[in-house]
Amino acid sequence: MLPIAETNEMKRPHLRGRFAPSPSGRFHIGNIFASLIAALVADEMVLRIEDLDPDRSKQEHIDAIMCDLEWFGFEWTSAVVYQSAEDQQERYRHACEVLETQGLVYPCFCTRADLHSARAPHVGEEFIYQNTCKGISAEVRDERMSCERYALRLDVAAAPSPLCFADTFQGESCFDLVREAGDFIIKRSDGVFAYQLAVVVDDAASGIDSVVRGVDLLTSTPKQIYLQRLLGLPTPVYGHVPIFVDESGRKLSKRNKDASLSYLIDDLGLSAEAILGYLAYCSGIIPEWEAMSIVELKREACLSALEGKRTIVWQPPTRHI
Repeated sequence: MLPIAETNEMKRPHLRGRFAPSPSGRFHIGNIFASLIAALVADEMVLRIEDLDPDRSKQEHIDAIMCDLEWFGFEWTSAVVYQSAEDQQERYRHACEVLETQGLVYPCFCTRADLHSARAPHVGEEFIYQNTCKGISAEVRDERMSCERYALRLDVAAAPSPLCFADTFQGESCFDLVREAGDFIIKRSDGVFAYQLAVVVDDAASGIDSVVRGVDLLTSTPKQIYLQRLLGLPTPVYGHVPIFVDESGRKLSKRNKDASLSYLIDDLGLSAEAILGYLAYCSGIIPEWEAMSIVELKREACLSALEGKRTIVWQPPTRHI
């Protein structure tokens, strides 16, 4: 596990992490907290804008996200990466072709309505595909591909079971991809490459060896590790941090106005350092709330306090510092 108050005697590899926001709205405290821990773990950071979905990605959100990151003092060491860029798209196409040549990809003609009507089982919140299109004959498949829209799914039948990895904060995590996830989409029926494939390709292309994100994405990790193995790509060190929830245990949403950056900044008048310090205090990585910069937190925070922790109940600050 990773304590962060590093002493002179401690030696560890130089880590390259990433901020990877999706520009579908303004940052919330969960985004800032995950970004903070990512910056504390890594020695340098890359900023990647995950604008795969053209319908949800807005330039004003990209501008606001970059503004927020800069205001909080986050820094990145190279040019911003956009998933929508043609060079990125070409990498995704190549990865998809590599998987197809291995015979691991098949077309899925199921509509959203089809999937709902199948009433497929879930593990937690994970949807499990029931292989509806997997056994279609080559003749029928080719005929349907000529006149219907289809997604591309990855066959996980040959995945190791269980697939285990060491998570910096959650410890050893093991998953059975067949039972707990099923064959998953790597390219949508509208032609957009899916998140799981894109981030694997992106992380390798950018030399990312440290991935820190919310524990709600923990179930994505075995899918990504399996893709890395199939594509011959390196596997980063993963660390899944707790997510902020309300008093009933539900993940915070836009309805939680007292958890918005607008409330903390505009209504309470908190500085960037005060907010970072409050998030650090709420998570237990510092003992008291005080305004602290990223540089100060890198020196003082003890990330071992996050080990095994999956949620943090959000209590908005009631005083100013």
